[in-house]
Amino acid sequence: MKARKIPMRMCLGCQEMKPKKELVRIVRTPEGTVELDPTGKRNGRGAYICPQVECLKAAVKGNRFQKALDIALSPELIQELEGKLADS
Repeated sequence: MKARKIPMRMCLGCQEMKPKKELVRIVRTPEGTVELDPTGKRNGRGAYICPQVECLKAAVKGNRFQKALDIALSPELIQELEGKLADS
C-alpha cells in the first residue's frame, strides 16, 4: 500500500516546517478582515503558526504577517489572537 503524503506548512513564528494539522491557520478573507480559521478551509489568503503565543509574538515582531497576508495587523487584533491561542 502506498504511503500518503502529509502536507507540510511553515510556521511564521519559529520558521519550522510542520504537518498542516499541527498548525493554526490565520486567514485574510476576501472582505479584508483577518481571522483565526479553526477548520483550515475558509476562503482567503492564509498563514500558519504554531498554537503557542510565543510563535505569534515572534511573527508579529518580524512583520511576517504583514508580508504573508499583505495587510498590517492592528494591536486589537493581535490581542484577540493571543487570547484565542491562550485558550486552546
